[in-house]
Amino acid sequence: MKKLFALLFTFVLVSSSAWAFKREIVTIHSDAMNKDINATVILPDGYRKAKNLPTVYLLHGFSDNYKEWDELGKAATLADTHNLIIVMTDGGYDSWYWDSPVNPQNKYETFIAKEVVAYIDSHYKTLADRTGRAIAGLSMGGHGALYLAIRHQDTYGAAGSMSGGVDIRPFPKNWGMSKWIGTIDENPQHWENYTVTNMIDLLKPGHTQLIIDCGTDDFFFKVNCQLHEKLLKAGIPHDFYVRPGAHNWNYWRNSVKFQILFFSNYFESQKTQNNK
Repeated sequence: MKKLFALLFTFVLVSSSAWAFKREIVTIHSDAMNKDINATVILPDGYRKAKNLPTVYLLHGFSDNYKEWDELGKAATLADTHNLIIVMTDGGYDSWYWDSPVNPQNKYETFIAKEVVAYIDSHYKTLADRTGRAIAGLSMGGHGALYLAIRHQDTYGAAGSMSGGVDIRPFPKNWGMSKWIGTIDENPQHWENYTVTNMIDLLKPGHTQLIIDCGTDDFFFKVNCQLHEKLLKAGIPHDFYVRPGAHNWNYWRNSVKFQILFFSNYFESQKTQNNK
């Protein structure tokens, strides 16, 4: 019996120390929007001894906030798995990660791609280069991650979308988008310019590493398949995965593991090239 208790005690100790990442909640001031915005920063075990670590930025979906990837997505442990920093910043209830052309209150492109990156690089031991940064997100955040990565190719070396709303045009009355880019009837050109699927001509083949996935039962499945076809036609290398699943956390908790593995492999490949 004593041996059994000793074994159980040892198991508890090992289990409780299996993940040693550190979670920090920070407040980042946005000059562009003149407000303070929260973010969760996950530092891997061994961060104190590390020199410069790559960073993955995770964007949340419509109506969510900076807590969701941590609390529901269980993404924090991946910082330890791959020895990298994970940043989960708040992107607003329905911002779509745009700098709005019709409402100056919404400048989340500037906030995420410039102000957040500058804050993280100045406060943490990051690999402060595009080859040390990746950005990904789900749903609204999937669109946001690709949108920002395409428009800021000097900032991010890799990007991923999970169940992303990568073509907004079939959904003109949904998710508060018209509040930021006007209605599709009044501002049709905004709906053409502010959607990811129309931006792939801005990509340099092989310059930005892309991973895109979507569940077969997702309402964004069709637009993701169409984006995949357009990328193929344009000769843009990318990973594209289709799996059973719907637009929910059961799918995203699984998806994020593959996406961060993809980014980890990218970071390692860049390190190898730089050491040659």
